[in-house]
Parts: sequence; C-alpha cells; structure tokens
Amino acid sequence: MNKAVNPKDLTPVDDNAPLYAARKKVYPQSVSGTFRRIKWGLMAFCLGVYYFLPFVRWNRGLGAPSQAVLIDLPNSRFYFFFIELWPQEVYYFTGLLIVAAVALFLMNSVGGRIWCGYLCPQTVWTDLFYAVERFVEGDRRERMRKDKQAGSLTLKRVSEIAAKHTIWLMIAWWTGGAWVLYFSDAPTLVKDLLTFQAPMVAYAWIGILTATTYLLAGYMREQVCTYMCPWPRIQAALTDEWALNVTYRYDRGEKRTSVKKAAELRALGEQVGDCVDCYQCVAVCPTGIDIRNGPQLECIQCGLCIDACDNVMSKIGRPKRLIGYDNDINIHRRQEGKAPIYRFVRARTVVYSAIIAAVGGIMIYTLATRSLLDVNVLHDRNPLAVKLSDGSIRNAYTVRLLNKSGYDRVIAIDADGPVNPTIHVVGVDSVTPDRPMIVIPRDSTSELRLLVTAPADNNPEKSIPVRFHVTDIGLGVVASTTDNFVAP
Repeated sequence: MNKAVNPKDLTPVDDNAPLYAARKKVYPQSVSGTFRRIKWGLMAFCLGVYYFLPFVRWNRGLGAPSQAVLIDLPNSRFYFFFIELWPQEVYYFTGLLIVAAVALFLMNSVGGRIWCGYLCPQTVWTDLFYAVERFVEGDRRERMRKDKQAGSLTLKRVSEIAAKHTIWLMIAWWTGGAWVLYFSDAPTLVKDLLTFQAPMVAYAWIGILTATTYLLAGYMREQVCTYMCPWPRIQAALTDEWALNVTYRYDRGEKRTSVKKAAELRALGEQVGDCVDCYQCVAVCPTGIDIRNGPQLECIQCGLCIDACDNVMSKIGRPKRLIGYDNDINIHRRQEGKAPIYRFVRARTVVYSAIIAAVGGIMIYTLATRSLLDVNVLHDRNPLAVKLSDGSIRNAYTVRLLNKSGYDRVIAIDADGPVNPTIHVVGVDSVTPDRPMIVIPRDSTSELRLLVTAPADNNPEKSIPVRFHVTDIGLGVVASTTDNFVAP
C-alpha cells in the first residue's frame, strides 16, 4: 500500500522562479576516432552537395533550363536531372515525404538518432561553426580560459573574436546564397547578385537565411535540439528495446575509480570497473551531457563520446567500446554471462522497409510509365447544349492540352460517343475540318475551345458519355479523357 504524503513535507514552489533553466555554455573538446571521421566525411558530403549542386549542368535541349536541380516557380516546374515535374504531379512530393518519414523511423529502429547525430542540418552547420571556433580560438581549455577573461580584452582577443564572427557570417551568407540559387539559374543569379541587379526577394531570403544560420549554429546550438526540435520527443515514442543507441556499458564500467586505484584493486583480486572517471565523454559532447547517466533527451547520439572513451581505454590498456551502440538487453545478458544478440530484422523494421519499398516502387513505376501528353476537358455550363436550325445538337468544351516533352507535337483530336460527330476548334484553322490537327508547343499547356456537333438522327435525346482522344500524329501517343454529350 502506498504511504500517504503530508503536503507540508513537499518542497515549496517558487512562483517567481524562471520557467526554464538558464543555458550553460558548452565547450566541446576536439576528438579523433572512427565516429569523428564519419562525421567529417558526411559533413563534407552534405555541405558539398548543398553548396555546389546548383552549379551542376544538365542538357535538356534547346531553350530548356540547363541547371540540373531547379525549382522554376515562374513556369511552375521542378527539375531534377532527367526528371521534370509539373504542378499536376505534386503526388510525387507526397510520396517522397512519406519515404523520408518512414526512412527516419527505420533509422531510429536500427540505430537510434542517426539522423540527429550525423545528417541533421542543425548538427552539420553547428559542427562546422565549432570547427571554425576551434581553429580561431583554440580547443576547449583555451576557449574556457578566454571567456573567463572576457573583462580584460586585448588586441589579440578582439582580433580573434572578429575573425571568428566574420567567418561565421561568411558561411551563413553563403548558406543563404546557395538556397536562392536553387530557384534560378545559378551562374546568372550569382552575377546579378554581385552587380546588385537581382530581384529584391533574393536579397531578402539571403538575409533571412544568413541570420537564422548565424544564430542557430553560432549561438543557440544544442538548445535547438533540446527545446525547439520535436524529433527527440517523437523518437522516444517510436523506439523499442532492440534499437541500438549510444550507451554507457555499466556492466563493464562500474564501479568507477582512478587508473592507479583500479590497478591496486585488480592486484588484490577485487572487482573494479573500466571507467576511470576521466570525464572525457562529457568534455567532447556537443550538448554537454554525461552519457553515463543513461538515456537523455539532449543526447543526439553523434558517437563522439565513443571515440573519446576508446582513446582513453587504449591509453590505459583496457578493451575499447566501454561506450558504444548497444541496448539494455545486451547489457543484462552480459551481466548474466550470456553473449549479446542483435536483432536488426524484426517486425517494425520489416514493415518500415516494406513501406519504403512499396511507395518507392510505385513512384518509380508511375514516373517511368507516365505519359508526356495529357488532356483535360471541361464542359460548358451555360448553356449545356444548343439545338441548331437543322436539328443537330452542339456542345461546347474547354480543352486543356499538356505537352510535357521537349519538342513540339502535332496532334489530332477525336471524339467517340455521339454518332457522326463534327469537331471544330474555335480560332484554329485545320486542313482536316472533321478531325482537327493542331500544333502544341513543347513544355507548355494549351487551352482550346472545342465545339462538338452531332446530327439529331441516330443520337439519343439524353446525355451520353463522350470520350475525347488526343493523338500524336508522329509518335502515335494517345491521351484520353471522358465527359458528357448533353441533349437540349
């Protein structure tokens, strides 16, 4: 039975206390090792793709944009190498978002917060800003010492601060500049920006992204992950007991003691842990936490504490991976003298992989088999139909033709449904009046007004379906759509 608690024994609440803890500045120490090299490599790859991809060229033919990746808002197009997407194909972006979300779930099920530790833009740019800070001001101890002496500035210290913030602002400026290059031809826009001839909206977005990059990566840093980002909370709800997370293996590490004391205790045959309480895992952590305290919301699982601990273990002659990617199941198994087991293939990873494969497969199939010729028809509403003097019936339609290819098309328009219909395109001359043939410019949308006339004989006095066929005369490609032919 639970014991009743006397309210007088509870700690009184200070109504004037702040709503959140004040930030304690973090001074991550540099470290070398496997995970640090992985982070360097991924950072170079991600930044290289982001900064230089707008300058990659792709030949799409005469008159078409030659930028490999381009979001062409004025013409409502998205180009990605050989893929061109129109506004009507927004479902591809929906599929891409689904794949990205489920891939994030899959990464979490396998290796915890892999995204946060290695690929998140906040992590990548903060890591870059930390590298600049170390290069200019020195490593952890030097930065801490210099910040303590902030009241007595010297010319050298002022020059270091100015150099650091200048480099930060240059990186932030180029980050904003690279973003706008995805929305216009990159070499042309760079020239216009330098000669102050670019649109004002480009300068505005560069200013906004420069400010956000400078503030988020230079000042807010780990607070973005702790307070602003929702993923740590979502991730905690999606993980399971088999997911591998950066873990302090307390079955090996406890009890903690110094190197000298540990050697003495081992000489006496006593049990002692491998952790020597050096706090190197804390010193290198970009969020300033102690991984030995167990799973924590602030931990982005970047693996730098693994490298720091491995380096210490190598120096004192103990096995590496006192900190590593592990889970509590294996820790308990080792305490019981059993071998660790890893289950990467389990229900949730199979389901996530199947969803990614299914959605990705559907997208690839529809993209590979999509038609580059499309037609949409809208029936006139007022009037629905007109009865001519000879008794024939006329219906009017607005036809929208989409030519998504990189060349002009000569197309013919046919209608099936009414008996012996006559088709006329308003304002367009054709050498075959009963079967209009018109030219649709490449990579464009054409809107036509179409009149379909059918004799009264052999046509029912009610609404019947009519199917329109648009045929590419040269290639034989056909696009069709259905509407109604209405009797007056």
